[in-house]
This record gives sequence, structure tokens and C-alpha cells, in this order.
Amino acid sequence: MEKFVCRILLLLSATFAVAQTVNIDVAASRVTVQVLKSGFFSAFAHNHTIAAPLASGHIDLEKKSVELKFRAADLKVMDSDVSDSDRAEIDRTMKSAVLDVTQFPEIGFVSKTVETTEGDRLLVRGDLTLHGVTKPIELRVTFTEGRYRGSVKLKQTDFGITPIKIAGGTVRVKDEIEIGFEIVAAK
Repeated sequence: MEKFVCRILLLLSATFAVAQTVNIDVAASRVTVQVLKSGFFSAFAHNHTIAAPLASGHIDLEKKSVELKFRAADLKVMDSDVSDSDRAEIDRTMKSAVLDVTQFPEIGFVSKTVETTEGDRLLVRGDLTLHGVTKPIELRVTFTEGRYRGSVKLKQTDFGITPIKIAGGTVRVKDEIEIGFEIVAAK
């Protein structure tokens, strides 16, 4: 029995030694950004849901690290409660006046530490680069069924982004946004 256990442990350690870096399935992974409205006339405005498709990413099991990259121009407004032309205009405004995707084409996250907190929960600390500004963030992540899930709230102004205001500021976008994610490792 002891020899059997030793062989299994040896086989597992050899397997982990070979497969240290795992690519992320960018097609199966989902990242969404929730942007909410505020202001006196906010009833006449819209909350926004933005899809942020991954451009690339990988997980290094040995180093306990993760790296994600997004192309800012690939972000897409998904609002279903507006017309196609309004959605296209919101998308243009987001990419030009808010994110300036020409000057800041890439959004990236690189972890610094990954800690197991309890069971399937992880605490991931790292740097988010958005709009040319890099700031540390902390993510609480659950891992179930091969998927890493979680969310984080950020302030746009922390990254040098001025939230949009219209009608003299009576309608505006809240500074705080929420990013939700489901990251899937490639098989």
C-alpha cells in the first residue's frame, strides 16, 4: 500500500511539474462591467452593461499567478433597453471620451499574490492597468467546476477617468463601477 501511495504522489508531482502554465479559454471566459447612473434626472438615463472579452491570459500554477489582457477597443456596450443607434453612440462615447482606446489600447491585470483563504476561495492581489494608470486591486475569487468567479468594485477616477456628465451634471455616470468575471482554464 505504501508503494502504491508513493507512486501516485510521484505521478501527481510529475504531472504538475509538466503543466505549470495553463492558458485561459478566452472564448469561454466572461468579464462584464456594470456602470450605473446617478443624478437628479437619472430616471431619463441608462445603466450600462459592458462586455470585456479577453485578448489573452494564463495561469502559472507553480508561481500561483495569473495574467489577463484585454483590448480596450474590443469592449462592447450590451444594453438591451436602448435602440441600436443609441447603443452604438454609447459605445463610441465609451471608447473615445471615456477610455481613449487610441492612446490606451490595452487593459491588463497581473497578480502579485494568490492565497487560498478557505476551501475553494482565493484572495488574489495584483495590479490593474487601465487608461494608462496602474493601481493595486484585491479580488476575492471562488473556484468551482474549473471556473474562477468573482467581482471587484473600482472608482473610475482612481484610473484617471472622468465619469461622463450630461445636462449640466443632472445626469451622470457613477464613479464606482463593478467588474464581474468568470475565467475558464483551457483544456
